[in-house]
Amino acid sequence: MTNERKETFGSLGISPWLVETLQAVAIQEPTPIQKGVIKKVLEGADCIGGAKTGSGKTIAFALPILEKWARDPFGTFAVILTPTRELAIQIDEQFAALGAPMNLKHILVVGGMDMVAQAIALSKRPHIVVATPGRLADLIRSNGEETYASLHRTQFVVFDEADRLLSPTFADDLDDCLEVLPPPEKRQTLLFTATMTDAIRALKDREPHPGKPPLWLYEVDTEGVSIPESLEQHYLLVASHVRDAYLVQLLSSPENEDKSVIVFANRTYTVELLYRMLRLLDFRVTCLHSEMAQRERVNSLGRFRAEAARVLIATDVASRGLDIPSVKMVVNYDIPRDPDDYVHRVGRAARVGRFGESVSFVTEHDVDLIHAIEDRVGKQMTAYESFSENKMLEKLKQINEAKRKVSLELVDEDFGSRRKKLKEKRMMMASKVQTTRKHSARHSKKKASVKTKKSL
Repeated sequence: MTNERKETFGSLGISPWLVETLQAVAIQEPTPIQKGVIKKVLEGADCIGGAKTGSGKTIAFALPILEKWARDPFGTFAVILTPTRELAIQIDEQFAALGAPMNLKHILVVGGMDMVAQAIALSKRPHIVVATPGRLADLIRSNGEETYASLHRTQFVVFDEADRLLSPTFADDLDDCLEVLPPPEKRQTLLFTATMTDAIRALKDREPHPGKPPLWLYEVDTEGVSIPESLEQHYLLVASHVRDAYLVQLLSSPENEDKSVIVFANRTYTVELLYRMLRLLDFRVTCLHSEMAQRERVNSLGRFRAEAARVLIATDVASRGLDIPSVKMVVNYDIPRDPDDYVHRVGRAARVGRFGESVSFVTEHDVDLIHAIEDRVGKQMTAYESFSENKMLEKLKQINEAKRKVSLELVDEDFGSRRKKLKEKRMMMASKVQTTRKHSARHSKKKASVKTKKSL
Protein backbone atom coordinates (compact mmCIF):
# COMPACT_ATOMS: atom_id res chain seq x y z
CA MET A 1 0.00 0.00 0.00
CA THR A 2 1.51 3.35 -1.07
CA ASN A 3 1.16 6.63 0.75
CA GLU A 4 0.55 9.39 -1.78
CA ARG A 5 1.68 12.80 -0.62
CA LYS A 6 -1.28 15.13 -0.26
CA GLU A 7 -0.97 18.18 -2.50
CA THR A 8 -1.30 21.49 -0.69
CA PHE A 9 -1.07 25.11 -1.82
CA GLY A 10 2.32 25.23 -0.13
CA SER A 11 3.61 22.21 -2.04
CA LEU A 12 2.43 23.83 -5.28
CA GLY A 13 4.79 26.74 -4.60
CA ILE A 14 2.43 29.24 -2.98
CA SER A 15 3.97 31.41 -0.22
CA PRO A 16 2.78 31.26 3.41
CA TRP A 17 1.23 34.75 3.27
CA LEU A 18 -1.03 33.67 0.42
CA VAL A 19 -1.86 30.34 2.07
CA GLU A 20 -2.91 32.21 5.22
CA THR A 21 -5.06 34.55 3.13
CA LEU A 22 -6.76 31.55 1.51
CA GLN A 23 -7.46 30.01 4.90
CA ALA A 24 -8.99 33.29 6.06
CA VAL A 25 -11.58 32.96 3.26
CA ALA A 26 -12.15 29.25 4.04
CA ILE A 27 -10.14 27.82 1.12
CA GLN A 28 -8.14 24.95 2.58
CA GLU A 29 -7.17 22.58 -0.24
CA PRO A 30 -6.49 23.00 -3.97
CA THR A 31 -9.05 21.70 -6.47
CA PRO A 32 -7.96 19.48 -9.39
CA ILE A 33 -7.65 22.40 -11.85
CA GLN A 34 -5.55 24.31 -9.32
CA LYS A 35 -3.29 21.30 -8.76
CA GLY A 36 -2.94 20.88 -12.51
CA VAL A 37 -1.88 24.39 -13.54
CA ILE A 38 -0.41 26.42 -10.66
CA LYS A 39 3.05 24.81 -10.76
CA LYS A 40 3.28 25.15 -14.54
CA VAL A 41 2.33 28.83 -14.42
CA LEU A 42 4.95 29.44 -11.72
CA GLU A 43 7.50 27.72 -13.97
CA GLY A 44 6.76 30.26 -16.70
CA ALA A 45 4.61 28.23 -19.09
CA ASP A 46 1.70 29.56 -21.09
CA CYS A 47 -1.33 27.59 -20.00
CA ILE A 48 -4.79 26.46 -21.11
CA GLY A 49 -6.98 25.32 -18.23
CA GLY A 50 -10.27 23.57 -18.91
CA ALA A 51 -12.60 22.62 -16.07
CA LYS A 52 -16.32 22.56 -15.43
CA THR A 53 -18.03 25.52 -13.87
CA GLY A 54 -17.55 25.89 -10.13
CA SER A 55 -14.16 24.15 -10.08
CA GLY A 56 -12.01 27.06 -8.89
CA LYS A 57 -10.55 28.37 -12.15
CA THR A 58 -10.22 31.98 -10.91
CA ILE A 59 -8.06 30.91 -7.98
CA ALA A 60 -6.03 28.74 -10.38
CA PHE A 61 -4.75 31.80 -12.23
CA ALA A 62 -4.97 34.40 -9.44
CA LEU A 63 -2.62 32.57 -7.05
CA PRO A 64 0.40 32.15 -9.36
CA ILE A 65 -0.04 35.70 -10.66
CA LEU A 66 -0.02 37.11 -7.11
CA GLU A 67 2.85 34.81 -6.12
CA LYS A 68 5.03 36.13 -8.96
CA TRP A 69 3.84 39.71 -8.51
CA ALA A 70 4.78 39.73 -4.81
CA ARG A 71 8.41 39.05 -5.77
CA ASP A 72 8.54 42.21 -7.90
CA PRO A 73 5.49 44.44 -7.28
CA PHE A 74 6.09 47.05 -9.95
CA GLY A 75 3.80 48.49 -12.61
CA THR A 76 0.90 46.76 -14.30
CA PHE A 77 1.63 43.07 -13.80
CA ALA A 78 -1.47 41.34 -15.20
CA VAL A 79 -4.46 42.06 -17.42
CA ILE A 80 -7.45 39.75 -16.99
CA LEU A 81 -10.01 39.87 -19.80
CA THR A 82 -13.49 38.40 -19.36
CA PRO A 83 -16.71 38.67 -21.40
CA THR A 84 -19.20 40.09 -18.87
CA ARG A 85 -19.26 42.91 -16.34
CA GLU A 86 -20.57 40.67 -13.56
CA LEU A 87 -17.77 38.16 -13.99
CA ALA A 88 -15.21 40.98 -14.12
CA ILE A 89 -16.56 42.37 -10.84
CA GLN A 90 -16.31 38.96 -9.20
CA ILE A 91 -12.72 38.41 -10.40
CA ASP A 92 -11.73 41.89 -9.22
CA GLU A 93 -13.21 41.14 -5.79
CA GLN A 94 -11.20 37.91 -5.54
CA PHE A 95 -7.95 39.70 -6.41
CA ALA A 96 -8.81 42.40 -3.86
CA ALA A 97 -9.34 39.81 -1.11
CA LEU A 98 -6.24 37.75 -1.90
CA GLY A 99 -3.93 40.74 -2.48
CA ALA A 100 -5.03 42.83 0.51
CA PRO A 101 -2.09 41.84 2.78
CA MET A 102 0.36 43.16 0.15
CA ASN A 103 -1.50 46.39 -0.69
CA LEU A 104 -2.37 45.23 -4.19
CA LYS A 105 -3.50 48.02 -6.51
CA HIS A 106 -6.25 46.76 -8.81
CA ILE A 107 -8.80 48.41 -11.09
CA LEU A 108 -12.02 47.34 -12.75
CA VAL A 109 -12.52 48.45 -16.37
CA VAL A 110 -16.07 47.70 -17.50
CA GLY A 111 -18.91 49.50 -19.27
CA GLY A 112 -21.49 51.53 -17.40
CA MET A 113 -18.87 53.34 -15.29
CA ASP A 114 -17.15 56.72 -15.68
CA MET A 115 -14.60 56.41 -18.50
CA VAL A 116 -12.63 59.45 -17.34
CA ALA A 117 -12.19 57.98 -13.87
CA GLN A 118 -11.16 54.65 -15.41
CA ALA A 119 -8.61 56.35 -17.68
CA ILE A 120 -7.08 58.19 -14.70
CA ALA A 121 -6.94 54.95 -12.68
CA LEU A 122 -5.29 53.11 -15.58
CA SER A 123 -2.66 55.85 -15.99
CA LYS A 124 -1.59 55.32 -12.37
CA ARG A 125 -0.14 51.90 -13.26
CA PRO A 126 -2.30 49.53 -11.18
CA HIS A 127 -0.84 46.10 -10.53
CA ILE A 128 -3.92 44.20 -11.78
CA VAL A 129 -6.38 45.28 -14.48
CA VAL A 130 -9.63 43.29 -14.74
CA ALA A 131 -11.54 44.32 -17.85
CA THR A 132 -14.13 43.53 -20.44
CA PRO A 133 -12.56 43.82 -23.93
CA GLY A 134 -15.04 46.43 -25.16
CA ARG A 135 -14.38 48.98 -22.42
CA LEU A 136 -10.60 48.45 -22.39
CA ALA A 137 -10.55 48.89 -26.18
CA ASP A 138 -12.62 52.08 -25.80
CA LEU A 139 -10.06 53.49 -23.34
CA ILE A 140 -7.20 52.65 -25.68
CA ARG A 141 -8.93 54.26 -28.67
CA SER A 142 -10.04 57.34 -26.76
CA ASN A 143 -6.85 58.20 -24.85
CA GLY A 144 -3.21 58.87 -25.50
CA GLU A 145 -0.18 56.71 -24.86
CA GLU A 146 0.29 58.14 -21.36
CA THR A 147 -2.96 56.49 -20.23
CA TYR A 148 -2.13 52.90 -21.18
CA ALA A 149 1.69 52.96 -21.38
CA SER A 150 2.01 50.58 -18.41
CA LEU A 151 0.17 47.87 -20.39
CA HIS A 152 3.22 47.56 -22.67
CA ARG A 153 5.13 45.78 -19.87
CA THR A 154 2.39 43.48 -18.62
CA GLN A 155 3.73 40.10 -17.50
CA PHE A 156 0.46 38.14 -17.67
CA VAL A 157 -2.57 38.25 -19.97
CA VAL A 158 -5.50 36.06 -18.91
CA PHE A 159 -8.48 35.13 -21.07
CA ASP A 160 -11.24 33.97 -18.74
CA GLU A 161 -14.19 32.21 -20.42
CA ALA A 162 -11.84 31.94 -23.40
CA ASP A 163 -14.35 30.16 -25.62
CA ARG A 164 -16.53 33.28 -25.63
CA LEU A 165 -13.68 35.76 -25.86
CA LEU A 166 -12.31 34.04 -28.96
CA SER A 167 -15.65 34.23 -30.76
CA PRO A 168 -16.15 36.78 -33.58
CA THR A 169 -18.17 39.00 -31.20
CA PHE A 170 -15.02 40.18 -29.41
CA ALA A 171 -12.53 40.00 -32.29
CA ASP A 172 -12.15 43.72 -33.07
CA ASP A 173 -11.97 44.79 -29.43
CA LEU A 174 -9.45 42.07 -28.60
CA ASP A 175 -7.26 43.09 -31.54
CA ASP A 176 -7.09 46.64 -30.19
CA CYS A 177 -6.30 45.41 -26.67
CA LEU A 178 -3.62 43.00 -27.81
CA GLU A 179 -1.93 45.64 -29.93
CA VAL A 180 -0.84 47.58 -26.82
CA LEU A 181 0.02 44.49 -24.76
CA PRO A 182 3.42 42.76 -25.04
CA PRO A 183 3.83 40.17 -27.82
CA PRO A 184 3.26 36.52 -26.81
CA GLU A 185 6.97 35.76 -26.44
CA LYS A 186 7.36 38.53 -23.83
CA ARG A 187 4.42 37.63 -21.58
CA GLN A 188 2.65 34.62 -20.11
CA THR A 189 -0.73 33.90 -21.65
CA LEU A 190 -3.32 31.96 -19.67
CA LEU A 191 -6.64 30.76 -21.11
CA PHE A 192 -9.35 29.29 -18.89
CA THR A 193 -12.71 27.91 -19.95
CA ALA A 194 -15.48 25.55 -18.94
CA THR A 195 -16.10 24.74 -22.62
CA MET A 196 -13.01 23.39 -24.31
CA THR A 197 -13.46 23.97 -28.05
CA ASP A 198 -11.42 22.46 -30.89
CA ALA A 199 -10.05 25.93 -31.69
CA ILE A 200 -8.67 26.29 -28.16
CA ARG A 201 -7.19 22.78 -28.13
CA ALA A 202 -5.52 23.50 -31.49
CA LEU A 203 -3.37 26.14 -29.79
CA LYS A 204 -1.53 23.28 -28.04
CA ASP A 205 -0.02 22.16 -31.35
CA ARG A 206 1.75 25.44 -32.07
CA GLU A 207 5.49 25.74 -31.81
CA PRO A 208 6.52 27.22 -28.44
CA HIS A 209 7.86 30.76 -28.50
CA PRO A 210 11.69 30.93 -28.35
CA GLY A 211 12.99 30.67 -24.79
CA LYS A 212 9.63 29.63 -23.34
CA PRO A 213 8.42 26.23 -22.08
CA PRO A 214 5.87 24.41 -24.25
CA LEU A 215 2.27 25.50 -23.77
CA TRP A 216 0.63 23.47 -21.00
CA LEU A 217 -2.91 22.19 -21.53
CA TYR A 218 -4.77 20.72 -18.58
CA GLU A 219 -8.37 19.53 -18.69
CA VAL A 220 -10.66 18.37 -15.91
CA ASP A 221 -14.04 16.96 -16.94
CA THR A 222 -14.60 19.20 -19.96
CA GLU A 223 -15.59 16.33 -22.25
CA GLY A 224 -19.07 14.85 -22.14
CA VAL A 225 -20.74 15.54 -18.83
CA SER A 226 -19.89 19.05 -17.64
CA ILE A 227 -22.69 19.11 -15.08
CA PRO A 228 -21.73 18.92 -11.38
CA GLU A 229 -22.34 15.42 -10.04
CA SER A 230 -24.21 16.83 -7.05
CA LEU A 231 -26.80 18.54 -9.28
CA GLU A 232 -30.22 16.96 -9.82
CA GLN A 233 -31.70 17.88 -13.21
CA HIS A 234 -35.48 17.96 -13.58
CA TYR A 235 -38.02 18.96 -16.20
CA LEU A 236 -41.56 20.21 -15.74
CA LEU A 237 -44.03 19.97 -18.60
CA VAL A 238 -45.99 23.23 -18.82
CA ALA A 239 -48.33 24.95 -21.24
CA SER A 240 -46.56 28.06 -22.54
CA HIS A 241 -49.44 30.44 -21.67
CA VAL A 242 -49.38 29.56 -17.95
CA ARG A 243 -45.63 29.41 -17.30
CA ASP A 244 -45.92 32.41 -14.97
CA ALA A 245 -48.32 30.53 -12.72
CA TYR A 246 -46.07 27.47 -12.70
CA LEU A 247 -43.14 29.66 -11.68
CA VAL A 248 -45.04 31.28 -8.81
CA GLN A 249 -46.19 27.92 -7.50
CA LEU A 250 -42.72 26.41 -7.82
CA LEU A 251 -41.09 29.26 -5.90
CA SER A 252 -43.75 29.37 -3.18
CA SER A 253 -44.10 25.62 -2.54
CA PRO A 254 -43.07 24.46 0.97
CA GLU A 255 -40.08 22.57 -0.48
CA ASN A 256 -38.65 25.70 -2.12
CA GLU A 257 -39.90 28.71 -0.18
CA ASP A 258 -36.60 29.15 1.69
CA LYS A 259 -34.25 28.32 -1.19
CA SER A 260 -32.04 30.81 -2.98
CA VAL A 261 -33.05 30.55 -6.66
CA ILE A 262 -31.86 31.91 -10.01
CA VAL A 263 -34.52 32.00 -12.75
CA PHE A 264 -33.18 32.32 -16.31
CA ALA A 265 -35.13 33.80 -19.22
CA ASN A 266 -33.91 34.44 -22.76
CA ARG A 267 -35.08 38.05 -23.20
CA THR A 268 -34.60 41.20 -21.13
CA TYR A 269 -38.31 42.02 -21.47
CA THR A 270 -39.26 38.65 -19.95
CA VAL A 271 -36.82 39.16 -17.07
CA GLU A 272 -38.23 42.61 -16.28
CA LEU A 273 -41.81 41.34 -16.56
CA LEU A 274 -41.21 38.41 -14.20
CA TYR A 275 -39.28 40.58 -11.75
CA ARG A 276 -42.03 43.17 -11.43
CA MET A 277 -44.76 40.53 -11.32
CA LEU A 278 -43.08 38.58 -8.52
CA ARG A 279 -42.42 41.78 -6.60
CA LEU A 280 -46.15 42.60 -6.77
CA LEU A 281 -46.81 39.13 -5.39
CA ASP A 282 -44.56 39.86 -2.37
CA PHE A 283 -41.54 37.76 -3.32
CA ARG A 284 -38.08 38.93 -2.20
CA VAL A 285 -36.83 39.24 -5.76
CA THR A 286 -34.26 41.13 -7.79
CA CYS A 287 -33.15 41.00 -11.43
CA LEU A 288 -30.15 41.24 -13.73
CA HIS A 289 -30.12 42.08 -17.43
CA SER A 290 -28.26 44.19 -19.97
CA GLU A 291 -30.67 47.12 -19.99
CA MET A 292 -29.98 47.95 -16.36
CA ALA A 293 -27.47 50.67 -15.50
CA GLN A 294 -24.19 49.37 -14.08
CA ARG A 295 -24.93 50.68 -10.57
CA GLU A 296 -28.29 48.89 -10.62
CA ARG A 297 -26.63 45.66 -11.76
CA VAL A 298 -24.04 45.82 -8.97
CA ASN A 299 -26.67 46.62 -6.34
CA SER A 300 -28.99 43.87 -7.57
CA LEU A 301 -26.27 41.24 -7.49
CA GLY A 302 -25.18 42.50 -4.06
CA ARG A 303 -28.71 42.09 -2.69
CA PHE A 304 -28.86 38.52 -3.97
CA ARG A 305 -25.40 37.63 -2.62
CA ALA A 306 -26.40 39.01 0.79
CA GLU A 307 -29.67 37.03 0.61
CA ALA A 308 -31.72 40.21 0.98
CA ALA A 309 -33.42 38.85 -2.13
CA ARG A 310 -33.88 35.09 -2.41
CA VAL A 311 -34.87 35.04 -6.11
CA LEU A 312 -32.77 36.44 -8.96
CA ILE A 313 -34.42 36.71 -12.39
CA ALA A 314 -31.71 37.00 -15.05
CA THR A 315 -30.68 36.66 -18.66
CA ASP A 316 -27.49 34.82 -19.57
CA VAL A 317 -25.37 37.70 -18.24
CA ALA A 318 -25.56 35.74 -14.96
CA SER A 319 -24.89 32.31 -16.44
CA ARG A 320 -21.09 32.30 -16.59
CA GLY A 321 -18.59 32.18 -13.79
CA LEU A 322 -20.64 33.81 -11.03
CA ASP A 323 -19.99 32.05 -7.74
CA ILE A 324 -22.84 32.51 -5.27
CA PRO A 325 -22.60 29.60 -2.80
CA SER A 326 -26.12 30.08 -1.42
CA VAL A 327 -27.83 29.16 -4.72
CA LYS A 328 -29.75 25.91 -4.28
CA MET A 329 -31.93 25.90 -7.41
CA VAL A 330 -31.78 27.08 -11.01
CA VAL A 331 -34.99 27.42 -13.02
CA ASN A 332 -34.97 27.62 -16.80
CA TYR A 333 -38.13 29.62 -17.46
CA ASP A 334 -37.00 29.65 -21.11
CA ILE A 335 -34.95 26.81 -22.55
CA PRO A 336 -31.69 28.11 -24.07
CA ARG A 337 -31.11 27.33 -27.74
CA ASP A 338 -27.46 26.41 -27.18
CA PRO A 339 -26.92 23.35 -24.94
CA ASP A 340 -23.67 24.86 -23.64
CA ASP A 341 -25.67 27.81 -22.29
CA TYR A 342 -27.76 25.30 -20.34
CA VAL A 343 -24.58 23.81 -18.85
CA HIS A 344 -23.40 27.23 -17.69
CA ARG A 345 -26.80 28.19 -16.30
CA VAL A 346 -27.39 25.11 -14.16
CA GLY A 347 -23.76 25.26 -13.00
CA ARG A 348 -24.73 28.24 -10.82
CA ALA A 349 -26.12 25.66 -8.38
CA ALA A 350 -24.15 22.76 -6.89
CA ARG A 351 -20.95 24.81 -6.75
CA VAL A 352 -17.80 22.98 -5.59
CA GLY A 353 -19.60 19.78 -4.63
CA ARG A 354 -22.62 21.34 -2.88
CA PHE A 355 -26.07 19.88 -3.54
CA GLY A 356 -28.29 21.69 -6.00
CA GLU A 357 -31.11 21.13 -8.43
CA SER A 358 -32.37 22.56 -11.70
CA VAL A 359 -35.91 22.65 -13.08
CA SER A 360 -36.47 23.34 -16.77
CA PHE A 361 -39.92 24.40 -17.98
CA VAL A 362 -40.62 22.38 -21.11
CA THR A 363 -43.41 23.71 -23.33
CA GLU A 364 -44.83 22.20 -26.49
CA HIS A 365 -42.13 24.10 -28.44
CA ASP A 366 -39.10 22.89 -26.48
CA VAL A 367 -38.91 19.13 -26.92
CA ASP A 368 -36.12 19.19 -29.53
CA LEU A 369 -34.09 21.63 -27.43
CA ILE A 370 -34.34 19.33 -24.41
CA HIS A 371 -33.17 16.35 -26.46
CA ALA A 372 -30.16 18.36 -27.66
CA ILE A 373 -29.31 19.30 -24.06
CA GLU A 374 -29.61 15.69 -22.87
CA ASP A 375 -27.31 14.57 -25.70
CA ARG A 376 -24.81 17.28 -24.70
CA VAL A 377 -24.68 16.36 -21.00
CA GLY A 378 -25.04 12.62 -21.56
CA LYS A 379 -27.89 12.26 -19.10
CA GLN A 380 -31.67 12.45 -19.18
CA MET A 381 -33.59 14.83 -16.95
CA THR A 382 -36.13 13.38 -14.56
CA ALA A 383 -39.68 14.65 -14.05
CA TYR A 384 -40.11 17.15 -11.24
CA GLU A 385 -42.57 15.53 -8.86
CA SER A 386 -43.01 18.09 -6.06
CA PHE A 387 -45.61 20.23 -7.74
CA SER A 388 -49.28 20.92 -7.03
CA GLU A 389 -51.32 22.04 -10.04
CA ASN A 390 -54.38 22.48 -7.85
CA LYS A 391 -52.68 25.11 -5.71
CA MET A 392 -51.39 26.79 -8.85
CA LEU A 393 -54.90 27.09 -10.25
CA GLU A 394 -56.08 28.71 -7.01
CA LYS A 395 -53.57 31.53 -7.56
CA LEU A 396 -54.10 31.90 -11.30
CA LYS A 397 -56.44 34.90 -11.13
CA GLN A 398 -54.12 36.85 -8.82
CA ILE A 399 -51.11 36.03 -10.99
CA ASN A 400 -52.86 37.09 -14.21
CA GLU A 401 -53.91 40.39 -12.65
CA ALA A 402 -50.34 41.11 -11.53
CA LYS A 403 -48.99 40.22 -14.97
CA ARG A 404 -51.55 42.43 -16.73
CA LYS A 405 -50.67 45.41 -14.51
CA VAL A 406 -46.93 44.98 -15.10
CA SER A 407 -47.40 44.56 -18.86
CA LEU A 408 -49.20 47.92 -19.02
CA GLU A 409 -46.41 49.55 -16.99
CA LEU A 410 -43.79 48.32 -19.44
CA VAL A 411 -45.79 49.62 -22.39
CA ASP A 412 -46.22 53.03 -20.73
CA GLU A 413 -42.48 53.20 -20.00
CA ASP A 414 -41.57 52.13 -23.53
CA PHE A 415 -39.35 49.45 -22.04
CA GLY A 416 -36.67 48.42 -24.49
CA SER A 417 -36.14 51.89 -25.95
CA ARG A 418 -32.83 52.20 -24.10
CA ARG A 419 -31.66 48.99 -25.72
CA LYS A 420 -32.58 50.31 -29.15
CA LYS A 421 -30.69 53.55 -28.52
CA LEU A 422 -27.62 51.67 -27.29
CA LYS A 423 -27.73 49.46 -30.37
CA GLU A 424 -27.90 52.51 -32.63
CA LYS A 425 -25.01 54.10 -30.70
CA ARG A 426 -22.86 50.97 -31.06
CA MET A 427 -23.60 50.84 -34.80
CA MET A 428 -22.55 54.48 -35.16
CA MET A 429 -19.35 53.89 -33.18
CA ALA A 430 -18.57 50.76 -35.20
CA SER A 431 -19.07 52.73 -38.39
CA LYS A 432 -16.68 55.44 -37.18
CA VAL A 433 -14.06 52.86 -36.22
CA GLN A 434 -14.32 51.21 -39.63
CA THR A 435 -13.96 54.58 -41.38
CA THR A 436 -10.93 55.45 -39.24
CA ARG A 437 -9.32 52.11 -40.00
CA LYS A 438 -9.77 52.56 -43.71
CA HIS A 439 -7.93 55.88 -43.60
CA SER A 440 -5.25 54.93 -41.09
CA ALA A 441 -2.03 53.27 -42.17
CA ARG A 442 -1.56 51.95 -38.66
CA HIS A 443 -4.87 50.15 -38.63
CA SER A 444 -4.39 48.92 -42.19
CA LYS A 445 -1.09 47.41 -41.22
CA LYS A 446 -2.66 45.90 -38.13
CA LYS A 447 -5.48 44.35 -40.11
CA ALA A 448 -2.98 42.58 -42.31
CA SER A 449 -0.66 41.39 -39.55
CA VAL A 450 -2.49 41.18 -36.20
CA LYS A 451 -5.10 38.51 -35.65
CA THR A 452 -6.40 37.67 -32.23
CA LYS A 453 -5.65 33.96 -32.21
CA LYS A 454 -2.16 34.49 -33.60
CA SER A 455 -1.48 36.85 -30.69
CA LEU A 456 -2.04 34.26 -27.98
